[in-house]
Amino acid sequence: MLQTNKEKTVEMLMQCQPGQPRTRGTFQVDHNGTPFILPSIGGITLNVLVGDSAFGLAGDHIEPGVSCTANAEKRMAFPNDSLQIYSCIGNKAIIVSGKASGTTGVVTGKHGGSEHLMIDFPVNTMAQMTYDDKIVVHTRGQGLVISDHPGIMLYNLDPELLLKMNIQENEGKLTVPVTTLVPPVCMGSGVGSPHVASGDYDIMTSDAETVAKYGLDKIRFGDFVALLDHDNSYGRAYKKNAVSIGIVVHSDCLRAGHGPGVTTLMTCAKAEIEPVIDPSANIADLLKIGRMQDI
Repeated sequence: MLQTNKEKTVEMLMQCQPGQPRTRGTFQVDHNGTPFILPSIGGITLNVLVGDSAFGLAGDHIEPGVSCTANAEKRMAFPNDSLQIYSCIGNKAIIVSGKASGTTGVVTGKHGGSEHLMIDFPVNTMAQMTYDDKIVVHTRGQGLVISDHPGIMLYNLDPELLLKMNIQENEGKLTVPVTTLVPPVCMGSGVGSPHVASGDYDIMTSDAETVAKYGLDKIRFGDFVALLDHDNSYGRAYKKNAVSIGIVVHSDCLRAGHGPGVTTLMTCAKAEIEPVIDPSANIADLLKIGRMQDI
């Protein structure tokens, strides 16, 4: 078993509520110059869940499940900035008001730009929710370390989820199951951000040949993926032999420089992480949530 400082990580309660769907109120233009008006970020999304394909939707930047905020009017300000940084993938979330009060869900994504936290709840629960409902997130995970692998940094990762990811130690490296190997050339919107403790960055999908070569169009919401030659230790940057592991948090996109969004979970500046392909490396499969809840 991985040796971590799990017992030293701090658990804080933070409150949020579902965020209304947003629109730019006019046509957007895709990377081919075609205008479109489609559903996009935010909302209580009943028919898009972790475990579903991130491709083929009649939408752009779609966020699965319930998109949450602690300050809808000032997304970059307190307390939403704290919610976005302190919440981690795999954290428990509980609805504390309204018809669905008492139902427990799981944090599955963090989307920069919209500054939304995505939480998975059962579909019958989401159907009872309103945008006035209150949700309490048991934030825990920032500051988590793997004691005997100091070269590997962790972000946005609940300690319990880490232990369920079937990570193995092998000759000084960690082998991490992922569904997809993403080439460095495909990383787009979000590159250069100063830190990865909130938000995501996008796998560009505008080149059909590259998408087909690497099977990028097979990616699902909630997939664990490996970003090759990308170091996320202190921001998002290209670095040869670096490896970052992330989780897919929003859908494919039509605009230039965009595509499925990835929130960082693990990163190393040197080749200390060895990704191994496993088609079931998805948070829905691991936790039996989202589309896998009834399986």
